[in-house]
Amino acid sequence: MTSYETAIAAVKAIDGKKGLNIQVIRISDISVLADYIVIATGNSSTHVKALADEVEYRLDEAGVSVSHIEGYRSNSWILLDYVDVIVHVFSEEAREFYDLDRLWQDGESIDISEFVTD
Repeated sequence: MTSYETAIAAVKAIDGKKGLNIQVIRISDISVLADYIVIATGNSSTHVKALADEVEYRLDEAGVSVSHIEGYRSNSWILLDYVDVIVHVFSEEAREFYDLDRLWQDGESIDISEFVTD
């Protein structure tokens, strides 16, 4: 599975659990951290955990294992590291506070409209 396919699989998993404001940013041209960053918002701490769990479950089913997980007990921000793809699931407050969308604004925003429901 390519890094793009991994990012899209994460998007589909998040969308399937009603994640909000999903963004995919290609950062491979500006950083060595990863190829893509996926950012999404949950509407409660339970929802944030459910979104992260769904991403991990769906990608594991596809044969992609998570390398590292951070923040699972924080209730506001969970990071799933898939080496070439980093998935951030935030509460609304944490997403506003950390503002990763602005931090990675020099990356290429990927159009995911065909993969998410309105």
